[in-house]
Amino acid sequence: MLKITQSLSRWVSHAVTAAALLAAGITTSVHAQEQVLRIGMTASDIPLTTGQADQGGEGQRFMANTVYDQLVMWDLSSADKPSSLTPGLALSWSADAADRKRWTFKIRPGVKFHDGSTFDAAAAVWNFEKLLNDKSPQFDAKQAGQGRTRIPSIASYRAIDPMTLEIVTKEPDAFLPFQLAWIAMSSPAHWEKMGKDWVAYAKTPSGTGPWKLVSWTPRERAELVPNPNYWDKARIPKLNKLILVPLPEASARIAALRSGQVDWIEAPPPDAVASLRSAGFQIVTNAYPHNWVWHLSMLEGSPFRDPKVRQALNLAVDRDGLNKFLGGLSIPAKGFMPPGHEWFGKPNELTFDPAAARRLLAEAGYTSAKPLVIKVVVPSSGSGMMQPIPMNEFLQQNLRDVGVRVDIEVMEWNALVAAWRAGVKDPANRGAIAMNYSYFIQDPFTAFVRHVQSDLVAPRGTNWGYYGEKDMDALLAAARTSFDPAAQRTALQRIHEKFVNERLFLMVTHDVNARAMSPRVKGFVQAQNWFQNFSPITVTR
Repeated sequence: MLKITQSLSRWVSHAVTAAALLAAGITTSVHAQEQVLRIGMTASDIPLTTGQADQGGEGQRFMANTVYDQLVMWDLSSADKPSSLTPGLALSWSADAADRKRWTFKIRPGVKFHDGSTFDAAAAVWNFEKLLNDKSPQFDAKQAGQGRTRIPSIASYRAIDPMTLEIVTKEPDAFLPFQLAWIAMSSPAHWEKMGKDWVAYAKTPSGTGPWKLVSWTPRERAELVPNPNYWDKARIPKLNKLILVPLPEASARIAALRSGQVDWIEAPPPDAVASLRSAGFQIVTNAYPHNWVWHLSMLEGSPFRDPKVRQALNLAVDRDGLNKFLGGLSIPAKGFMPPGHEWFGKPNELTFDPAAARRLLAEAGYTSAKPLVIKVVVPSSGSGMMQPIPMNEFLQQNLRDVGVRVDIEVMEWNALVAAWRAGVKDPANRGAIAMNYSYFIQDPFTAFVRHVQSDLVAPRGTNWGYYGEKDMDALLAAARTSFDPAAQRTALQRIHEKFVNERLFLMVTHDVNARAMSPRVKGFVQAQNWFQNFSPITVTR
């Protein structure tokens, strides 16, 4: 433990050079009257600007949900309760009672893209084509790579009239509205104007969102300004400008915040929190639907096919110790979902018992003479990943204590995301049989379905470990076809119980989405959501 704590301290306190700060394009001088918010992201680059953002959930938060809108969106107005879905570019939606595969979406009238063109049902169809139809002129492989796996149940789509969109799913799917909350709507007219070229479009993109992207430089900064004609008047930004700065190293983020070069940073390192508070900075946290796990390979020959091994790994992790190591900025896992969640059910909750872990490993055939060896790929930083390197070193030591050798290979965040989408069989995973990932778990599809449904392996989905089991598929089908909220909740509880009882992942912790910001930042409401609303924020100078 001492070795890891010292490692974290050195890692956090590492000095950031002036050249690095200049390369990030951030300065300390801001005009006194300007309402400018400068955010230091954990991402290593500016998220993809064309609509479907890369850089994981952080890319969605800062680019796809600012410049763009979705048919269905999240209500981000409250810090006191979990977020719920709310009408976005669609005023309403419903599944046909006689045919649950057929959905009707009523389009919000009067919505304009930033280029002045109109959003309607035909524009929505055009956007589905850019992701799902590789024969369409507007198909974009980069965006498809980000968005296609979010909407695997869609079979067809058509504009019935300008204000009515029909979507037909392959089978009844009550989770469709949640899936559509990921799909950003780009401007067909602007794409035409840019010569039908997504590279040109990326330089001056056009969405319908509350913010307009006016300039960006790869790996340095992006500048957004308010959309004064935004359809939701309550979400017209109060700021004059929002500046996004990629700062993947925690030490760089801390240095930039302390020096006044940014006003807000994502994921402050835990042992900097007390000194930041004493210096007058705000530390904002809230529970939100997120977990931090190791995703395990279930391929033939993987040790994780043995339930005793999965149980042993979960028994070996000192989650409360990790929480102390993180300065209390986590919620120790009791399951895949956070404790108290409505889908939690009554599983056999996780405990810490190294002696029992050693016994189970011995029963599985792993001893000091023949130790279990695990190669895990982990990110250097990235969306929702908290402090991945020191946290994984903590797990490495926990597992060493029960006789397991863990080899850690660090990957840049976007490379790790690509390897996750490619599945464990792909060489991009460098022979690893486990991957450290943080998961957005605020809807049923992203929480459960995409990880374990047997037909959602690469390239159709993100069942990274190639898990496949008939009973699980049956449980998923029962939840997906439950249009009654109470019946759906019960079905989701049964799924969660199976996740936990069979220890399908190494379940470690839940983040509290810590952010550090200047006391000059006012009006931010931290929703219980992976995404956030930047429109109410002001900055005093």
